[in-house]
Amino acid sequence: MKSTWFKSLAVIALCALAFGAAQAGIISHSDLWLIGFGGVLSDSQIRVINPILSNVAQGYTNMDLVGSALFPRVPVAVSGGQIIEFDRDAFRLVNARRAPGGATKRIPLGYSGKPFALLQDSLEVPLPRELVRDAKIVPGIDLAQRSIRVTMKNLMLNLENDQAILATNASNYSTNKVTLAGATKWSASTGTPLTDIDTGREMIRQTTGIYPNTLVLSPLAFNACKNNPNVVSRFQYNGSLGADSSQITPAMLAGLFNIKKVVVGGAVTWTDANVASDVWGNNAILAYVPETDLAIEEPSYGYTYTMDGNPLVEEPYYDPNVKSWVYGVTYERVPVLSGIASGYLIIAPA
Repeated sequence: MKSTWFKSLAVIALCALAFGAAQAGIISHSDLWLIGFGGVLSDSQIRVINPILSNVAQGYTNMDLVGSALFPRVPVAVSGGQIIEFDRDAFRLVNARRAPGGATKRIPLGYSGKPFALLQDSLEVPLPRELVRDAKIVPGIDLAQRSIRVTMKNLMLNLENDQAILATNASNYSTNKVTLAGATKWSASTGTPLTDIDTGREMIRQTTGIYPNTLVLSPLAFNACKNNPNVVSRFQYNGSLGADSSQITPAMLAGLFNIKKVVVGGAVTWTDANVASDVWGNNAILAYVPETDLAIEEPSYGYTYTMDGNPLVEEPYYDPNVKSWVYGVTYERVPVLSGIASGYLIIAPA
């Protein structure tokens, strides 16, 4: 009985001290809820990260975003270091034969290339307490999860834009690129998408010893390709297509080009002046990207180095100035080119 009385007295004293500190400006009034008038919060109650909503953020997907097809996510434990890069040595046939008593040959695990530093994006969404109150009346409405999805949509678009800038920058490629113009464009009746793709496939194979398995097309490139007479005639010849080229899908092009995955990057960004632009511009990118056992030591066109546990959702807090609960998401990552020799850039196909 005495123990309970002393605990209650201690809680009252703590609350009084906290209120006095807030009045004196030592702590903010919004921090009072962390202390609470129900007693001191436990470690699990004052954790900085919200694990349940972090699962929502980490599971977020958007079908229009295709950057992960070229830059799959791999976890890292530090915010900076050196990119593990790969050249043709990663695909070289090594004579592993060893005579009794002879030395064992060694192969490099890639090599340390350019430095990298993770970029940290962070956004918050305020939820007015009136909306929170009204949502409780309607079953099935989870405003917290909705706010996280809205935030992730923006953060993932930022990442997609970073990935596209890296993949479509011609200066990142040496000889494994081509610029189409005039009669060679896929949008011209004389354009030859199949020949251009075959040229890229063979260049990657001759450089690395392996065929590319991924083709990323911008909407401009996809429309020019599927409407090209040489492409349409191939499908019409085998009876899989009528006269309407709109029936041609990325999956059909994958079979035609003998590439396992063909995706179209439909993401669009808007400027403050309400000018829209395609994230992937007017480009096509061929690349080899491993499908399983993703790790920074596995040869690949690129990766998105991502801090362990990211994206993460901060514990929500109450902002009395706007009378809202605020949900924040932090995403620490950076896309890198780890094996540019396994990529081929086709510029201005449309």
